[in-house]
Amino acid sequence: MKKIFSLGIVIILLLAAAIVIWGAWLNYSDENQIATRMDSRAVELTAARAEVRDFAPTVELDALRFSSDSIADAVALTEGRIVQWHAAKNDTVAKGQLLLSMMNENIPLRIQQAESAISRAEAALAQANNAYQRQGRLLARRATSKEKYEEAEAQYMAAQGSLREAQAQRDQCLVQQDWLNVVSPVDGQVLIIYQREGSYVQPGTPVALVGNFDWLRFSLSMKDIEANHLELGEAGYLKFPNSKLAGKVYDTDYGAGNKGQGTEIKAVLKDIVPPLSEPADMRRTEWEVDNRTGLLEAMVYTGITMRMGTTYKALTVPLAAMADKDHDAVYVVDSEGIIHRRKVTAGADDNKYIEIYSGLEPGELVVVGSFEGLEDGMKVEADVEGDES
Repeated sequence: MKKIFSLGIVIILLLAAAIVIWGAWLNYSDENQIATRMDSRAVELTAARAEVRDFAPTVELDALRFSSDSIADAVALTEGRIVQWHAAKNDTVAKGQLLLSMMNENIPLRIQQAESAISRAEAALAQANNAYQRQGRLLARRATSKEKYEEAEAQYMAAQGSLREAQAQRDQCLVQQDWLNVVSPVDGQVLIIYQREGSYVQPGTPVALVGNFDWLRFSLSMKDIEANHLELGEAGYLKFPNSKLAGKVYDTDYGAGNKGQGTEIKAVLKDIVPPLSEPADMRRTEWEVDNRTGLLEAMVYTGITMRMGTTYKALTVPLAAMADKDHDAVYVVDSEGIIHRRKVTAGADDNKYIEIYSGLEPGELVVVGSFEGLEDGMKVEADVEGDES
């Protein structure tokens, strides 16, 4: 009986050991299969090729300052009270045109005093001249001394000086009287009137701002690699947020031919400093805008988009291929379907493609779309945009 019982115990133990070994083998086999499947698994994603294409970048400008070469203050050159304006706000005026008249009661009085001084000086000069001539005749007859002749000559010359001084004082008063009429310093529109009729102003006081906004200028600083594609006379097209064209600082009038807030305004490249022929890392570009439609003023605008009007050949990838907001990295898919994060130097974009200066070669595949969960060295299956296969 004991032998049968012992044999049963041994059999049970052997069966238990076999079950444990079988379970361990199954577990190991499943883990190997899972690992093998994980190693052979490929993430499905979309990719695109780096291609050389005709490219016209679009530049987002946070702020742009427009200026005018024809804008200046009309300034009072003498003191006086404004008695009449001859131009109104937004009136078009020419350089030298009368803007306002002033009055200063002291100037006519000083002119009258100067005229009286001239009359006295002329009389004194005539008397001195007669004495001088008489002494000359007497000296020729040896009827007077040389000292008296020289004294008469000195008095005559002094009388001439007194007359010139009186005439200069009168001329100065006449100039001041002319300064009572303030004229426009430039061709343009009356943008701001600082002083009203009845105001008393001192010399040097600005009374009005006159300017011409038909042609405006602005400058952009660019890296050399960006400016190298530019040529003088090239056009760019400015698009403004709708809200920016609605308000005007100077309240100028709109010109004919404008299309309101939907207008795309043309700018022409006038200068590059320093020239492209000279080495430099940074360059300043000068642009001119035809503003005869009257949409813009000489002020700072924000949120502007500038579209270049001339295309050039450039290596590009979709803008969605940029792996970070700094636009300095992409995920490249190699021939084995493995992705590699790579640093690149990128430039401007056109809202769809972005120019690549370095880091990629034409034909290389880059990942586009979502980059969540992607890691360097991961295997992928890429659906290439634009490839029929």
